[in-house]
Amino acid sequence: MKGDEYRDRVASYIDHNFSDHGLLVYTEVTVGKSIIGKRRKLDVFIRRASGPDALGLECKYQRTSGTTDEKIPYALQDLDAMWIPGCLVYAGTGWSTGVLHTLDGSRRAAFCDPAENLARSKHTLELDHVIAATFGLWDAVIPEARRFKVQRELELPSAPLQRADPKAPAETKQVAKGKG
Repeated sequence: MKGDEYRDRVASYIDHNFSDHGLLVYTEVTVGKSIIGKRRKLDVFIRRASGPDALGLECKYQRTSGTTDEKIPYALQDLDAMWIPGCLVYAGTGWSTGVLHTLDGSRRAAFCDPAENLARSKHTLELDHVIAATFGLWDAVIPEARRFKVQRELELPSAPLQRADPKAPAETKQVAKGKG
């Protein structure tokens, strides 16, 4: 998969899963300047149709080892310098171990490898959470089945609890009467 194909797959995935929540998806959008003063072109730009919220994405796909590894630290720094939230979205099997550690540990990176059917899966979960956090769409990504429900057997009685009055069992009283 080439870089622009991966970008389009990510954009299609977001549009397919989040357009019903009022998000609009754009590709190749110029937003401000990079940390070295060049015009910054984002691979994917997402905005809420009804408000000011936005998210910029840089998409990186690495099929074989190569020079993309060297570009990751710069890309992460550049995302930090943006005026809007940003994230480096990545996939592929060609990443070096060191760069994978950097990506896995970065708040600005999210693994996303959408299937051809564009369904949400464990391979899109990191990007789903970035989108949910940016746009307040937790209802779209957290299953209702995970919602905590109070179980009746765990509820305390509504009346205040009272101390029990210890009484001797009936047999103990009879034995005590016979001896004394």
